[in-house]
Amino acid sequence: MNSIPEIPLLIDGQLIASKTTQWHDVINPSSQEVVARVPIATTEEVELAIASAKKAFASWRNAAQGTRTRVMLRLQQLVREHTAELAQLISREHGKTVPDAEGEVGRCIELLEHACSVNSIQLGEYAENAASGIDVYTVVQPLGVCAGITAFNFPIMLACNMFPTAVACGNSFVLKPSEQAPSAPLLMARLALEAGLPAGVLNVVFGTADAANILCDHPDVKAISFIGSTRVGTLIYRRASEAGKRCQSMLGAKNHCVIMPDAQRDQAIEHMLGASFGAAGQRCMATTVAVLVGTAAEWLPQLVAGARNMKIGASDDRTADLGPLNSKQALARVESLIQSGVDEGAELLLDGRGVKVPAAPHGNFVGPTILNKVSADMRVYREEVFGPVLCVMAVDTLEQAIEIVNANPNGNGVSIYTQDGGVGRQFQNEIDIGQVGINVPIPVPVSWFSFTGSRGSKLGDLGTAGKQGIQFWTQVKTMTTRWRTVSAAPAALNGTINLK
Repeated sequence: MNSIPEIPLLIDGQLIASKTTQWHDVINPSSQEVVARVPIATTEEVELAIASAKKAFASWRNAAQGTRTRVMLRLQQLVREHTAELAQLISREHGKTVPDAEGEVGRCIELLEHACSVNSIQLGEYAENAASGIDVYTVVQPLGVCAGITAFNFPIMLACNMFPTAVACGNSFVLKPSEQAPSAPLLMARLALEAGLPAGVLNVVFGTADAANILCDHPDVKAISFIGSTRVGTLIYRRASEAGKRCQSMLGAKNHCVIMPDAQRDQAIEHMLGASFGAAGQRCMATTVAVLVGTAAEWLPQLVAGARNMKIGASDDRTADLGPLNSKQALARVESLIQSGVDEGAELLLDGRGVKVPAAPHGNFVGPTILNKVSADMRVYREEVFGPVLCVMAVDTLEQAIEIVNANPNGNGVSIYTQDGGVGRQFQNEIDIGQVGINVPIPVPVSWFSFTGSRGSKLGDLGTAGKQGIQFWTQVKTMTTRWRTVSAAPAALNGTINLK
């Protein structure tokens, strides 16, 4: 009988066997096999990680920018070389298909490449003779010990939205990934050490609410980034902010796709299928609501037929279009939300409940599900489903579609399909959503642009990645200087606030 591996912590450059008495089983969503046990770190272990990061910051902040860049360059190369291993770990613990997991690794490489360019952005300003003989300039400095708390759905991409930019700017970091998919982020951190990141600059702990609360409360932690559910993210933001920390929380979503009757029909439908049902809908940027305008509603049978033909399979089936949900709890919740839609009057055009996958009979599978005639007061519309469920609404005009989208409290992403440039321009101007796609199904920006979800999908004024990410992990210090020659006459008394 094979023993179940126990996941270590990473503190001060060392893999540490936790002394905890609480462990979480990591379960393969396709087979229900326990593939690892992850420790719920003790208070002392979380505090040790913070202390290690504080100690490392003292020297890392003074490392040359070129030194920090070379570490990031080496790390992105190591991640590229370990793509297959990282993808297998993600797929086994999360449940997404291996090709989807490989795509996540690719996104991580992009984020690491952007971290290599921090030097050209982390720049101050200089004004010579801002007043007579006085120069004013700014420097952009790291904050200190920073922390990141990530959800399970993108085990390494979410982490790469945080720590590479933070450490490239000169900070040290404590990462708390989800205990549901711990192996890939731990491997990523080990690769960072191999790339030359000094011990203590990046630490990894696992835990639940207690660990998050320590990170929020500890006086040595200066900033926290969170990506996950609205409920948890709101608590994190409130607690961290009350403790005087800089905080950003990327929260839940309800992303709409508006399809105009002039759109390229086949392209719009194919993109909708991938955006709605890929990764079994477990994406904060998944398209969960289709708003069909005018005669585009006549395309619904083609959309249903395409969804019905999608292949559901185990996470290691490279030919599958979508794999299982991450847990039995998620399965029960998604099925409950589908039923709530039916009970409240939606028309169930395609029911993915009860789907059977012969190669994985115990998997947490829900197939593509389409609910038509959904209204804004239904629970399946109001809540983030986080499963392969598409709600369909039909309207007569673009203005009505915009009104529906803007009335929803969330603001992560929205897309529109049209061949009319005037329609696209009107849409981008009038829509009140942080990220807009025009003929693009999932408008997640490239790594050198910031993730700019808005309204109910975000707390904090700065997004992750891009220039905003660098601003979040740094602080600006302004210097006002005057240098007089030794032989200069003494300055006259100045009792005003004017610079003379």
